[in-house]
Amino acid sequence: MSETVLRHWWLLALRGAIAIVFGVLAIAWPAITLLTLATLFAAFALLAGAVWTFGAVANRAEDRRWWVMLVLGLFSMGAGVLAALDPALTTLALVLVMGANALVSGVIDIVVAVRVRRFLKGEWLLALSGIVAIVFGVVVLLFPAGAGALALAVMTGFYALITGVLLMVLAWQVRAWSRLSGGRSSPPAGAA
Repeated sequence: MSETVLRHWWLLALRGAIAIVFGVLAIAWPAITLLTLATLFAAFALLAGAVWTFGAVANRAEDRRWWVMLVLGLFSMGAGVLAALDPALTTLALVLVMGANALVSGVIDIVVAVRVRRFLKGEWLLALSGIVAIVFGVVVLLFPAGAGALALAVMTGFYALITGVLLMVLAWQVRAWSRLSGGRSSPPAGAA
């Protein structure tokens, strides 16, 4: 997975852009309903999952660990499909799906950050994005009934916005690293 991320910086940028749009929309609607939040979350999870799934499938020949990105993508799309099929899920179910999605995404982001640290100085941005996701996921999973629709929307919006910005900055750093590496946009095969 780290080889794919280093080779295709735009995957991080696209995932970051999707998160930023979701975050801004969630924060911009202060009177958001849970139905609207579920719809926004479904779109966010489906798009982010599609980006990772595409990256995994497109790079399976070059990246030994392409399946990790595929698992993340499929998990995210599954959460999105669940929210899309039944947007009127109870508050508790929606919160649990969102928390679980953030937790899994965060763990995988940290794993990738550790793997690319030898090649990239800004890997801490991906790790920080993973930590933000894990903190959000843990808080949501520990206190699922404590959040009203407005609090959940704002908290989710800030989580997505912070994560999106961190991923965009990291994407530009990966892009710069790719250009500085003399046209070689990834480490030698098997090194990552």
